[in-house]
Amino acid sequence: MKQKKTRIRGRLLKAFAAVLFFSSLLTATIFNLAIRLFAVQGEVNLRAYQNMYGETSGVIGRIGIISVVLISVMFLVAIVVTYFLANSLTRPIEKLGEFALNIGKGDFSPNDFQFREVELEDLNTALNKSVKQLGEYDSEQKAFFQNASHELRTPLMSIKCYAEGISFGIMEPKAASETILQETDNLADLVTDLLYISKIDNITIAYQLAETDLKELIRDCATRQEAVAAKRQIHLSFDFDERPIRYVCVSELLSRAIDNLISNAIRYAKSDITLSCHQKTDHIEICVTDDGAGIDPGLLPHIFERFTKGAGGNHGIGLSIVKTIVEQRGGAIAAENRVEGGAAFIISLPESGGGK
Repeated sequence: MKQKKTRIRGRLLKAFAAVLFFSSLLTATIFNLAIRLFAVQGEVNLRAYQNMYGETSGVIGRIGIISVVLISVMFLVAIVVTYFLANSLTRPIEKLGEFALNIGKGDFSPNDFQFREVELEDLNTALNKSVKQLGEYDSEQKAFFQNASHELRTPLMSIKCYAEGISFGIMEPKAASETILQETDNLADLVTDLLYISKIDNITIAYQLAETDLKELIRDCATRQEAVAAKRQIHLSFDFDERPIRYVCVSELLSRAIDNLISNAIRYAKSDITLSCHQKTDHIEICVTDDGAGIDPGLLPHIFERFTKGAGGNHGIGLSIVKTIVEQRGGAIAAENRVEGGAAFIISLPESGGGK
C-alpha cells in the first residue's frame, strides 16, 4: 500500500501548533478563573472579604495546584510528542546514512526504502539514481582497464618476440627492427589515445570556449591528413554552405573528433572521401562519407563503443573519442551504410551551442 507523503516542516508546525493551542487554552482557563475570583471579591465588603479569606485562599490554592498539574501534564505531553517526532525523523536519516556508507564501500545495490516525508523520499530517489550511475561507471571502468591491458599487451609481446629473435640470431635484424618500430608506433598511438580519453572524461578540466567557423576547422583537419590520403591515392572533397557556419565550442576537442573521422575514413575508403557541413533549421550537421566497403551490419550497433574494432581497425578507441566529444557539446553522432556504397558518419550539433 502506498504511503501518503508529508513534509517534515508540516509535521513540525502541526506539533508546535497543537502544543501552542493547549497551552493557550490552559492560560485562558486560569485567567478566566482569576477574573471571576476577583469579581466576586469586588462585590463583597471588607468584613465579608475577611470572613471569606480562609475559604478564598483555599480556592486559590486549589486553582494553583490544578494549574501546576495541567502545566506538568502539558510538559510531559510535549516531551513525549518531541520524542516520537524525533524518532520518526532520525530513523530514516540513519538508514540513508548507512546506505551512503555502503556506497562508499563499493556496494552499488539500490535500496527499496519508502518514506512518508517528501524531502526524504526525494533524497532517497536521488541516491538511488546516483548509485545506478556509479555502478554503470564502475563496470565501464573495469571493462576499460581490462581491454586497455589487453591492447597494451599485444604490441608489447610482439616487440619482445622480435627483440628475442634478433638476440638469438633467428630473425633477420633489419626486418625484425622494422616490425619493432611499427609496433612501437602503434603502442605510442594507443597510449596517446588512452591519455586523451582520460583528459576528456575528466570533468574538472576547464576548457576555453570560443566561436569558430566550422568550415575552416574542417578544412584545417583535412589539410593535416592530405599527405596520408595522397599516399593511398584518396581524394578529399568538400560540400559546404556558402556562408560561414559559426559555432561556439572547444576547437581543440572538435578538431580531434573530425581528425579521427577523417583518419577512419582514409583507412577504409577506396578513392574518395567527402566532408560536408550544413546549417539546418535547428542544428548543424557535419558528415564524413567514404566510398569503401561499408560497416559490417553486426558491428554497426557497437561501432562507437570503446575497443570495438572492425576489419583492419587500429585500437578501437578513435570513434569512442568522437562520440564522447560530440555528446559533451550536447550533440549526437550516428553511423550508417550508404545505399551507393561506403559508410557515413553524421554529427548533429545543437543550434544553441553555436553563434549565429
